Amino acid sequence: MAETLVSIILEQLASIASQELKLVAGVDDDVRKLTSNFRSIRAVLEDAESKQFKDNAVRDWLDKLKEASYDIDDVLDDWNTSIGKLQLKDVENASKPLRKVCSLIPCYHVHFGQIGMRHDITLNIKDLSKTLDAVAMEKNMFGFSLKEGTVEIRRPVTASCIDVSMVHGRDDDKDELLNKLLNENSHEPTISIISIVGMGGIGKTTLAQLAFNDDKVKAHFDERIWVCVSEPFNETRVAKAILESLVKVSSEGALVELENILQKISLSLERKKFFLVLDDVWTEDPKDWEQLMIVLKYGSQGSRILVTTRKQNVAKTIGATNMIMLGTLSINESWSLFSQIAFLGEGSEKSKDIGRKIAAKCNGLPLAIKTLGSLLRFKTNIGEWQSVLESEMWEIEQVERGIFPPLLLSYYDLPFTLKKCFSYCAIFPKDYEIEKDELIKLWMAQSYLRDERNKDMELIGEEYFENLAMRSFFQDFKKNEYDGSIESCKMHDIVHDFAQLLTKNECLSIKTDNYVESQLKSSFKKARHSMVILRGERDSFPTSICNENKLRSLLVKCQVSSHPTLSKSFHNLSLRALQFGAYNKNVIFLGAIQEITREIKKMRHLRYLDLSFNEKLKELPKELCDLYNLQTLNVANCYGLTKLPQEMGKLINLRHLIINTDGVEYMPKGIEGLTCLRTLKDLVLSSSSHGGKACSIETLKNLTNLRSLGILGLENVGDVSEVKRANLWNKTSLLSLLLDFRTGNNRSKSVERDEMVVEALEPPPNLVKLCLKYYGGKTIWPNWIVSLTQLRELTFSRCNNYEYLPPLGKLSSLESLVIDWAPSVKKVGNEFLGIESDGIARSSIVFPKLKNLEIGGIVEWEEWDDITFSGDELVITIMPCLRYLRIYYNHKLKMLPNYILQSPTLKQLEIEYCDILTQRYKKERSKDWQKISHIPNVTVH
Repeated sequence: MAETLVSIILEQLASIASQELKLVAGVDDDVRKLTSNFRSIRAVLEDAESKQFKDNAVRDWLDKLKEASYDIDDVLDDWNTSIGKLQLKDVENASKPLRKVCSLIPCYHVHFGQIGMRHDITLNIKDLSKTLDAVAMEKNMFGFSLKEGTVEIRRPVTASCIDVSMVHGRDDDKDELLNKLLNENSHEPTISIISIVGMGGIGKTTLAQLAFNDDKVKAHFDERIWVCVSEPFNETRVAKAILESLVKVSSEGALVELENILQKISLSLERKKFFLVLDDVWTEDPKDWEQLMIVLKYGSQGSRILVTTRKQNVAKTIGATNMIMLGTLSINESWSLFSQIAFLGEGSEKSKDIGRKIAAKCNGLPLAIKTLGSLLRFKTNIGEWQSVLESEMWEIEQVERGIFPPLLLSYYDLPFTLKKCFSYCAIFPKDYEIEKDELIKLWMAQSYLRDERNKDMELIGEEYFENLAMRSFFQDFKKNEYDGSIESCKMHDIVHDFAQLLTKNECLSIKTDNYVESQLKSSFKKARHSMVILRGERDSFPTSICNENKLRSLLVKCQVSSHPTLSKSFHNLSLRALQFGAYNKNVIFLGAIQEITREIKKMRHLRYLDLSFNEKLKELPKELCDLYNLQTLNVANCYGLTKLPQEMGKLINLRHLIINTDGVEYMPKGIEGLTCLRTLKDLVLSSSSHGGKACSIETLKNLTNLRSLGILGLENVGDVSEVKRANLWNKTSLLSLLLDFRTGNNRSKSVERDEMVVEALEPPPNLVKLCLKYYGGKTIWPNWIVSLTQLRELTFSRCNNYEYLPPLGKLSSLESLVIDWAPSVKKVGNEFLGIESDGIARSSIVFPKLKNLEIGGIVEWEEWDDITFSGDELVITIMPCLRYLRIYYNHKLKMLPNYILQSPTLKQLEIEYCDILTQRYKKERSKDWQKISHIPNVTVH
């Protein structure tokens, strides 16, 4: 919230103060005064933010602070941008490599007359300095503490007792937990630690209470102990609580030294099987548990510790070997709980109808269901029920008192750097699928992420996202099939409402089927971040947005295949992020943007520009290259786009350039100066017809920070020595590489040339993903591929000339292999596995980690050999992890090898458009069907 914004400004002011830069006489005094005021404000911010939910005056003061801070941030960004652009003007040729400006202000004097915006910037700084003076003076009225903020929320103290009749659902969760508590084996440690993890209000404590009071648990353990740990963590208090439960006598005043308490615990637990519940644990410091865990090991084999927490890191820190991720209640369970609380009597049909909708609105969160049920229990007026149904959660006062305090505890536990990242997510509508990479780039555009200790902003963003996910702020994760990394997520409705409470009117999402233009004008006056979803073909963009200049994020999504052209430009806005594209990228989107106005150069704060899936967009104006601060430019799937501006080399802060379209004919030469690039999708190599305008593959030489790279038109490489000078080998950050030999000039392929080029394109050994397309060589096994020990995903597509599959089984880390269209291959033998009859190891594993295998379009393929070697000591394991196999468009293939058919791990088999295989393995032919019938999911087309 305000903390992050103030810290960002102080960074900029410190950078300015460290330079010998003078715009006009006297401005230094204003900079010093701004710095002093912001420092004094930051000292009390944590205390102020913790009090805002109980004091409206404090909340109003924070709003004033944020308004002034946003304005100051804009002015300082203008200042820094002007200085940065001045350096570019000194470069005569924009195509020459430019060193990235590492600091916000270059270390050299700038003459007063050289800065075009000097007068306006100076006046703005003076005016805003006066505004902040008033805000700083006003803070003194509240008596804020200079200490770290004390969260003014009463933490609930839990106990083991429970009214079982008030618990609905959780039967499956309870059974799973009891199974972990009661089942023992001889190989487990003396104490097994189990953790229940979930968001605040999800029912972690309730589940623990159910298990604690279960009759089987009571009979199984000699001792049962319940301790509410909470925050702040106090090892002595926790130890005392354990001891008092064991000896059934209060230790108050009797024992004060931790050492004495721990000795008593060890004696009390000796030769006893105990069950200890540590409820509501927050601390992530392993040292907090070291001494206590030593004495707990005096218990007998089969003892259990159950930890409830909101943070996965807590469970890992305390040593949990089993983790239960607690989900929400079902619709029926939610209604059962709600009706039991809300209806004293029978209730009318009308109230029950509304009640069901209110219960569903709680999205399975027990705390929300209980809070709203209690709120409506004594309300007999149907209008009051209807009002609750139609209100946003964060607008209901009782909800703010009942549901949000537990979430505030999680929020205040966040470092200030994560608080703003979380609250920014309120920009998305409810139930929106948030793409992780997109979110990180949006955080970056708002300056929430900073390069630190040689670590990229993108990697810091990954850490922030993972941190929020592990603290239960996100749910419904979609993960990468191979490495388990999160690709997208959603927010629980109540968590989204909580984020709305934090931001109030700062974040605004609109769907065009439920808004009135006149009602939006007041909303946009305070909005800083907005998403607009255009649903229908006749829905119009709310033009009132363009009349407000305070927006810093505007994300426009279209849910239809075509949409009228946007009539208003955005150049009057102070945007950091602008997106205008398709809501669903699986739907063909003809696009709303046909032309980019030259006025875009006025959007000097812009850092994120996403115009993907606008098929009618044909050209980017050269003025776009004046966006000095631009970090992300995404024009993927803009199929009408044929060229990029020749001045692209001016975008020296660009980190992600995403084109990914066949339409662009060549890349301008200035690309070689974009040394900040982390993503380049794709570098288009053209024929010599574009002369000196086009860059060559040698352009890559200076782009040392690339993490993801695509190269198109490798057939147009003029000289193999140029490929070597691209120096891919030394790009140690490169993880993903696409090599595409496609050419649009119908020139015949040169087998030898392609083989020489691919050999020269040696990537770094830590490459994770490789895709090779339209390769004309007869072999796809360059010498360097054996060095790719980290390679997890490999795709070959449209490689028409190679006649056999190379020994890919030797790739020890490979998890996914796709071979699409290899018409010259007739047989797949042992060479594919990397097995040779002479010199083979007596124990060998081929494709040791392969999970996904797809082979299609090998139209001449007839035989897929089994292993033909034999020997008493020869043991060969093939694809021990294979889960998914897809065979398609292989009409002549006669049968699958036994090492595939007998795989115990194969879960899904798809055979599509394979004439002989279809007849051989379809259910009607029982003999061969039996060979694949053990596979859980089989599809034969």
